[in-house]
Amino acid sequence: MKSENAISSFRIDRLNVEVYKSRKAMGARAAAAVAERLMSLLSSGRKVRMIFAAAPSQNELLDELASTPGIDWSKVTAFHMDEYVGIKAGAPQSFGVFLKDRIFGKVKFEKVHYISSNPDHVDRECERYSRLLAGAPIDIVCLGIGENGHIAFNDPEVADFNDPKGVRVVDLDQKSRQQQVNDGCFSSIDEVPRQAITLTIPTLISSTYMYAVVPGKTKADAVHRTIKGEITTACPATILRRHDNAMLFLDADSAAEIQ
Repeated sequence: MKSENAISSFRIDRLNVEVYKSRKAMGARAAAAVAERLMSLLSSGRKVRMIFAAAPSQNELLDELASTPGIDWSKVTAFHMDEYVGIKAGAPQSFGVFLKDRIFGKVKFEKVHYISSNPDHVDRECERYSRLLAGAPIDIVCLGIGENGHIAFNDPEVADFNDPKGVRVVDLDQKSRQQQVNDGCFSSIDEVPRQAITLTIPTLISSTYMYAVVPGKTKADAVHRTIKGEITTACPATILRRHDNAMLFLDADSAAEIQ
């Protein structure tokens, strides 16, 4: 059912889409949906496991979610979905640092599992993080969609809907690295790391609920391909249309090519 503040809402395959006039309204509605689901799961007396994306596109969601009253975060375990290989510890571009600043350090989770960026131990780190993720089902994933249609750092060239690994090292494509400059995270593409550790697509879509938050005009083409294109790794985000409990939240800019 369409939120009363949405410009429009519709369903494509199994994916529910809601469009809002502004980023603020989009973020507030997405946070309300995540918080409602989270509190519903917690009310049953169980613990919850969540995965978070780290990107400026998630700012409104994370700010609203971190300030939502009534969530017992002490029963929630958190993961993040990617990290640059070799990024200096404490660097502001680190996805772990980003999430610590915006939510991991603002509320008291039961546990937060960070991905190490140490380039000397990437294979071991992938195995370690895979084991942690596989320890129990993932309940909620909060994610974005990249300008090239990626989810996490599963760029079109490396995305695999049937990836046998839970976490892997990937080479980042040019468009994905340029997006980090467009987002203001780096001043030039030469500063952007060339590799990252990422959760794979099967790991992400194994979650029970998925909430994708995708604002901005630079995402309009990726949104159009996600909704209108074939379900293929050429646009990895199209896999959301096969998930039983996925929602996509857009603002007017990111929805410009589908209106």
